[in-house]
Amino acid sequence: MDKKEKNEKEQETPAPETPDTEKAEAAEAPKAEEKKEPTPEELLAAEKDKYLRLYAEYDNYRKRSQKEREALYAQVKADAVTAFLPVYDNLERALKLGCADEAFLKGIRMTMTQLTGVLEKLGVQPIEAVGQKFDANLHNAVVHVDDDRYGENEVVEELQKGFTLGEKVIRFSMVKVAN
Repeated sequence: MDKKEKNEKEQETPAPETPDTEKAEAAEAPKAEEKKEPTPEELLAAEKDKYLRLYAEYDNYRKRSQKEREALYAQVKADAVTAFLPVYDNLERALKLGCADEAFLKGIRMTMTQLTGVLEKLGVQPIEAVGQKFDANLHNAVVHVDDDRYGENEVVEELQKGFTLGEKVIRFSMVKVAN
């Protein structure tokens, strides 16, 4: 037999039949794979669960976004106020120096009053320092003096005014402290 005859014979041979056991298993397979259809109550419970989870996720997202917006607003507000504090310092120095021209001095006082009013409206409060106990959370000690007239760690002089915005310190008071 040559190759040509062999190929023709293979093509004529019918495919082997499946045994009876395979046919029986094939007939049972669809029955085993059939799933019990969920009841309307189960479908409703599943949809309600999905809804509650989605609602909880959205609520958490909303709260987190609100906190982030408030924190960003507070930070931007603190940055803006901090940018104006050198103006406050210069007006305070000008008032301490005084001036022979009373109208000019009155204008500086009015400007200082207006600036302090704006800072108060924004919630900015000056830190009280002179006569207080030194507090590292509010004060920055730049000079120490030995003086028996003052108590231990008492602030003797304020070199630069500090400020708070709500509970946050936006600038520490630079102070002279007695030991």
